[in-house]
Amino acid sequence: MKLEIMPVLGIGDVSEGDDLAALIATAAPWLRDGDVLVVTSKIVSKAEGRLVDVPADDGPERDAARTEILAAETARPVAARGQTRIVQTHHGFVMASAGIDASNVDRSRLVLLPKDPDASARGLRAALRERHGADVAVIVSDTMGRPWRNGLTDVALGVAGMDAIRDHRGEIDPYGNQLSITQMAVVDELAGAGELVKGKCDQVPVAVVRGYLSAADPADGHGATVLVRDAELDLFSLGTAEARASGLRAAATLTDRATGDAGDAPASVDPTALHRAITAVSGVIAPGTVFFPVEDQEVRHRLAATVPDWPAGATAMILCAPPEQPSPTPPRALIRFGADLHRLRAALAAEGLPATLTSAPPDTPAQAALAL
Repeated sequence: MKLEIMPVLGIGDVSEGDDLAALIATAAPWLRDGDVLVVTSKIVSKAEGRLVDVPADDGPERDAARTEILAAETARPVAARGQTRIVQTHHGFVMASAGIDASNVDRSRLVLLPKDPDASARGLRAALRERHGADVAVIVSDTMGRPWRNGLTDVALGVAGMDAIRDHRGEIDPYGNQLSITQMAVVDELAGAGELVKGKCDQVPVAVVRGYLSAADPADGHGATVLVRDAELDLFSLGTAEARASGLRAAATLTDRATGDAGDAPASVDPTALHRAITAVSGVIAPGTVFFPVEDQEVRHRLAATVPDWPAGATAMILCAPPEQPSPTPPRALIRFGADLHRLRAALAAEGLPATLTSAPPDTPAQAALAL
């Protein structure tokens, strides 16, 4: 494969209502069928009127206006460090400041992302094909940062005329291995390639990649939305500090599994996970506090039968005893014992082991038990 990456020069400044297809076709009469047109989202937004007015001078009023706009463009906060806000937009993109941009625009305005970048790509492609005779694929691109990597790169927000992903799953590599994971985000790679000839300060908002496609797909395809990973599948859906804060909130609001409800109980408890939880809190509980897992199944069944509030379906037991205290036990010691029990329940929850606080079996040194 031989690729050519060419800038489209002479487009000039774009204003609301401008005909992007006409501007591009005039500046690049050399477009061919099968070319991939990489168009910076900013000129798409400008043409579509996705601009908002803000105070031109730096200061509290401009900051307040920008904060309000960011809130409107945000579907979910992801991370915050100082003045930087990483958010998920209503499109599903995770990016700094929801893609709101103050560069290459008058100081009194901010540029928002296109409302529907896939629809923008489809419309531009249709206009170039129907009015200017060029059947090209169109990528609407924008600049993003990346986790674990310094530097920025362009990625695709919208695409029409080609698949966003090249799926290699099921193919056999030269060594006879069947690929089971590899899915290449080719439109992101092409967007990054186009950025090499566009640049941020040269006012070249469009590039053409020639040679990747022999012909554009007759259908527009599924767009770039297929690149957005579902939150439940995202292993890094929050920043580090935000994930830790979320975990602390979850620990603070742990509830007991309902007595008699085995729905949340694991079929069996991994002893190593249980011991990891006990070890995790061993350095912060009161000296002398004992958490003893009953690992013998016969003994556990016998003890559980003596506990009136033992949950049905529980598959593990931890006996819990505070340090020896004078009688009567000081209230402070009881409070500390309760706090240590909750520490252990939080550590067990981190291992995926919900635990319910129950009465202690009689004739044992324990003052409470945890049922898992």
